[in-house]
Amino acid sequence: MKTPLAPLVTKFFRKKLTLEKGVSRNTLACYSYAFKFLCRYAAERLGRPLSSLALEDLDVLLIQDFLGYLERECGNSPRTRNLRLTAIHSFMRFVEYEIPAALEQVRRVRAISAKRTTERLVNHLTQPEMQAVLDAPDPTTRNGVRDQTMLYLGFTAGLRVSELVGLTLEAVELEGPSPCIVVRGKGRKTRRLPLWKEACRALRAWLSIRGHALCTEVFLNRSGQPLTPAGFTYILKKHAQMAMAICPSLAKKRISPHVLRHTCAINALQATKDIRRVALLLGHESTKSTEVYLRADPEEKLKTVEAALPPDLQRGVFPVEDQLIAWLSGKKLCEETVWPEPKKKEFEEENST
Repeated sequence: MKTPLAPLVTKFFRKKLTLEKGVSRNTLACYSYAFKFLCRYAAERLGRPLSSLALEDLDVLLIQDFLGYLERECGNSPRTRNLRLTAIHSFMRFVEYEIPAALEQVRRVRAISAKRTTERLVNHLTQPEMQAVLDAPDPTTRNGVRDQTMLYLGFTAGLRVSELVGLTLEAVELEGPSPCIVVRGKGRKTRRLPLWKEACRALRAWLSIRGHALCTEVFLNRSGQPLTPAGFTYILKKHAQMAMAICPSLAKKRISPHVLRHTCAINALQATKDIRRVALLLGHESTKSTEVYLRADPEEKLKTVEAALPPDLQRGVFPVEDQLIAWLSGKKLCEETVWPEPKKKEFEEENST
């Protein structure tokens, strides 16, 4: 008798992830997205409705084909493919204790390894490019003040898009000698970030025209509701498109909210020369995650090259053969000269002897 899949998936999300592990909403959304694609793929491949899927249907062959389908048909990168595999592995660990009879199936699925990914250089903006984006919003309009504040805060504080749109009024402390914001970041880690004077000025300007709303988030959309990550992404790309007229090099860059965070990290690294301070600013648990910015910063490598003593190379002068002698010595002389047939035959016989 086969084990129905739907009750297991429901229990995995409600009991294991929510009650026992207490994962964040972002993790729940990521895992649910993976299982939505997996269940649809399995139902279409097996030719059965979703409600009739069983645990035994998710064998190692189907999972491998599903991962290949994500890359071939959906255009997912290896990194995204590995993310979906992580959700499946977590579910199989849960099944290992819930259904001991499926131990062999679980082990085979969990044996599927993650694919190696290419570590690219982080995409960031130069100072003129970032300035062009900051100057794009119109500060004489309500939306322009809001957009300028979000862009400046995301750039100077290095916030993730979820941290930026989730910033609440309680987390903003503009009074006192050290204005700051309290950010709750990834992994429920909270950090306090000081604000530049320009950031304080921009925040005060926006809060003065924000108006009253039932929600406590700082940044609102035109309906008075909290701004979503997709909404901020749209705003950023709109202003980046406008800034291309002033700074054409932006057309070659992939603009996303995380680019602001990367730009902040590169600027902080060039200013402080200390990767530990950059890790504290970004909220990284260790400097291992921050080391990616060392590969993207050319100044650190330039100092290494300048400080090292290169070995000497033996110098010499390569003699260049005269062009006339080279022509007379080469085969092109015979090829380019038009010979009468008897003379040509006579010349070839003499040279052959």
